[in-house]
Amino acid sequence: MSYFDDETFRFLRELKTHNDRTWFQANKDRYERSVKDPMLSFIGDAAAPLHKLSKHLVADPKPVGGSMFRIYRDVRFSKDKSPYKTHVGVHFPLGKGEAVPGYYLHLESNQCFVAAGMWMPPAPQLQQIRKKIAAEPAAWRKASADLGPDEDALKRAPKGFDPDHPMIEDIKRKSFTGSLRLSDAQLKRDDAMTTFVKTCRELAPLMKFLAGAVRATW
Repeated sequence: MSYFDDETFRFLRELKTHNDRTWFQANKDRYERSVKDPMLSFIGDAAAPLHKLSKHLVADPKPVGGSMFRIYRDVRFSKDKSPYKTHVGVHFPLGKGEAVPGYYLHLESNQCFVAAGMWMPPAPQLQQIRKKIAAEPAAWRKASADLGPDEDALKRAPKGFDPDHPMIEDIKRKSFTGSLRLSDAQLKRDDAMTTFVKTCRELAPLMKFLAGAVRATW
């Protein structure tokens, strides 16, 4: 079945132009009808196929506190005071702990993608990941094929790691995420769920490696 359509992406484009509370309140029914409700349906339907990858992946369709992130931006510490996100973000974590790898679906006009991994893990998990990379470089090379850049990576080797280690540049990282782009058209088709799960499967080696590092059950 299809979940998203032209109106889904039209709303997000218009929100980018009219990012203010007056416009959003006047168009809130469009948001509920063409963005929020379809995404919650997608999340609910994603549970079964994702469980074929790992039964520990969480797809929670609750409208508040579930897998779908709020559309409202936290502007407390930002110079940009725009009140709304102009994309929809969904998180499918590997279990209910905070420091576990997960999948992420990003829905935005002409900028859709699926990501996987761990962004800025806490210090204990970061150390575990670095140690596993250092100990299993061959496995890490296979798992990290779709790894993206990390602008926050350390300039020097972290304490306790050989600066000449062949994987030192990855050991310096603070985030371990990979992503694959999807087109708007792919997500508007009837087989959008199949495409999403197939993309998650392609990113599964990274998820499995990180799960093993932080002792999360895959």
